[in-house]
Amino acid sequence: QVQLVESGGGLVQAGGSLRLSCAASGSRFSIRNISWYRQAPGKQRELVATITSGGYTTYTDSVKGRFTISRDGAKNTAYLQMNSLKPEDTAVYYCNTEDNVRRGYWGQGTQVTVSS
Repeated sequence: QVQLVESGGGLVQAGGSLRLSCAASGSRFSIRNISWYRQAPGKQRELVATITSGGYTTYTDSVKGRFTISRDGAKNTAYLQMNSLKPEDTAVYYCNTEDNVRRGYWGQGTQVTVSS
């Protein structure tokens, strides 16, 4: 099992930027696909971005061109660079592996609040 700890959230004005970090521990981080999810109050959790072990990235349409997912295998860390933030980006952001998702494991997440 991979344990993941999110950090980097905060309060930012619309148009601003944040970089979220996802620090991993456990086994075989380098072979795991890593995804960022978010959940806004009263809404379902949404897949935001994914990066494969080979570095291939995908994004949900609402963040394309604004968010960038990356990973640093040497640091066992994944990142989500968020630029041009909008109020609708306000949510708790989680990172996770596919195995953890299947098992229903989620970490604490990190709160991102974008003010108008």
